[in-house]
Amino acid sequence: MDLFEANKAEQLSSRAPLATRMRPRTIDELVGQEHVIGPGTLLRKAIEADRLSSLILWGPPGTGKTTTARVIANTTKADFIALSAVTSGVADLRKAIAQASDRLGMHGTRTVLFIDEIHRFNKAQQDAILPHVEDGTVILIGATTENPSFEVNAPLLSRSRVITLNSLTDENIKTIVQRALVDEERGLGSQQFAITDEALDLLANLANGDARFALNTLEFAATGIGEDKTITPELVQQAAQRRAATYDKTGDDHFDAISALHKTLRGSDPDAALYWLARMLERGDDPLYVARRLIRFASEDVGLADPAALQLAMAAQQAVHFIGMPEGSLALAELTVYLALAPKSNALYAAYGEVRGDVEKTRNDPVPMHLRNAPTSFMKAEGFGKGYKYAHDYEGGVIGQVNLPDNLKGRRYYHPTGRGFEKELDRRLQNVLEIYKKTLEKD
Repeated sequence: MDLFEANKAEQLSSRAPLATRMRPRTIDELVGQEHVIGPGTLLRKAIEADRLSSLILWGPPGTGKTTTARVIANTTKADFIALSAVTSGVADLRKAIAQASDRLGMHGTRTVLFIDEIHRFNKAQQDAILPHVEDGTVILIGATTENPSFEVNAPLLSRSRVITLNSLTDENIKTIVQRALVDEERGLGSQQFAITDEALDLLANLANGDARFALNTLEFAATGIGEDKTITPELVQQAAQRRAATYDKTGDDHFDAISALHKTLRGSDPDAALYWLARMLERGDDPLYVARRLIRFASEDVGLADPAALQLAMAAQQAVHFIGMPEGSLALAELTVYLALAPKSNALYAAYGEVRGDVEKTRNDPVPMHLRNAPTSFMKAEGFGKGYKYAHDYEGGVIGQVNLPDNLKGRRYYHPTGRGFEKELDRRLQNVLEIYKKTLEKD
């Protein structure tokens, strides 16, 4: 490194954000993630024995994916090359792999190739890494906030261990903040700042498990500190402005939240359902997407136990489309509570699933002749419509006849649950089945 580069590195180091300066340098300095890298864990033993294999670190922002990768490289004495999938391309990968190959050949030194946001690499870029991971030229550590099962190529995934990092706890965040306040070399220790218990609690709460957010908020709050050198809740609130954004409306959070909404509705829990609804809407999810999913729920999980559910769902969709947000959130909230407390039936869902299965798996026999239209004299002569019984001509408007193809004769699909309005439908169905039985027995 020449003098210019050395000076640049020194300036960046001293002026870097607090979150960057406070990155742990050893395994013992890491806070949280004890389940994967704590004392006695398999990964820690592998790192300390310098027998590391390629890894995919998966977790929310601010959980220490980059830090963990750097600590691993430092502990194993491997060289460390960091790339970002946002700014790097195949040429950067080739350069990094060439450097790793030279080090391995000349000095026997292994290289950890860290790729941040690896899910942003396309298939061709991920494929370019594969042979070099396979032959040991590089040890890959990829970091992603997205589910690697969907975002990382299967061949690359099969050659790596997926390590799931969890959001840090409030106690973890407090430990990290307090460490930064007393660290004189990299933190704020030389300035002898203090923080009240209330301010520390608020900062941990607002961080949502994101250490980076907590440290950068702490640093900004410290710029407005008074003569007493104490960070107060008011300073924390002004510095943070908002809660740390952990929700990604296009990523795993989005799908996890809609799953939680659907399942709490199915479980008839209006309070939890409202919470998950608000989590989606207040974090910028498309309200019409939410409305579509609620319409689906009205058919799938309420069904004919309460036919009004689908009507209300369509009305809520129209309300959101008409008045927009944020006012439309109340229409969705009204629908959510209604669906949560409505009687539940998946009889329609199950019936249609069985029908679809028969359509796919059985022979599609012709429509029975008596059910076909006969708009021409030729068709009448051929027997189209012959023997059809016009239901309105019979008592109760019901008459038994075979309406399924011969190979499915007698098949039943819809079985009412007896909950809500389906109790009445079940009564009607039993009456219909009895009439059919008697009529068909006579025929």
